[in-house]
Amino acid sequence: MIYVEKKRTKFLGLPMCFTTYTLSDDKITITSGFLDITVDDAYMYKVQDVKLTRSFVERIFKLGTVTCYTGDTTHPELKLLHIRNASEIKDFIMNSSEEARRKRRTLHTMDINNIDVPLEELE
Repeated sequence: MIYVEKKRTKFLGLPMCFTTYTLSDDKITITSGFLDITVDDAYMYKVQDVKLTRSFVERIFKLGTVTCYTGDTTHPELKLLHIRNASEIKDFIMNSSEEARRKRRTLHTMDINNIDVPLEELE
């Protein structure tokens, strides 16, 4: 499944910006600019967490901002600003990232509070 969504203005929710978000099963592409175009890609298997935020104005115009926390060095935090169907897109990213990690057989581990416990103490 592929989603193509445009960044919208916060006021009235109109797509008057020059930013397009394209989501496929394996990557997220952000194309921005009018005369100078910038294309940023992030692979789905690198997405570690997803957050949905909706301000008061975004809720009025049925918009939302999806923030993807990735393991990518160039973009550790990707924001899909003021998009429609934000909760559906958030769920799509969560499911696609899990599936992409399963396909690549990658494992994401977190070091909670940066505490290293020797293996002997765990037993």
